[in-house]
Amino acid sequence: MSDEEEEPAVTLGERTAVDGAPLARVSSRLTWPKEKSEVDRLEGDSVVRTPDGPQELSEILADVDETYFERYQEFETHVRDVIGTGPVETADE
Repeated sequence: MSDEEEEPAVTLGERTAVDGAPLARVSSRLTWPKEKSEVDRLEGDSVVRTPDGPQELSEILADVDETYFERYQEFETHVRDVIGTGPVETADE
């Protein structure tokens, strides 16, 4: 493979927009451990990608029973228990 090749080695598909941020991006902006109320205060207005479409983190946290998260993995597990897992919808253009 030379540096002068015009085409990429792998053909990429078209970019498809997705509304909201991945949950991992939101949790990476915080330091842990953290109380649920503090997560809500700092990131509650963040919009998270879910299989049912984008949702504000505050709405999701209202359905989470845990009030304290030792690690980000624990936080993400509780949030995923509420929002579920699976493919996310693409944005309407």
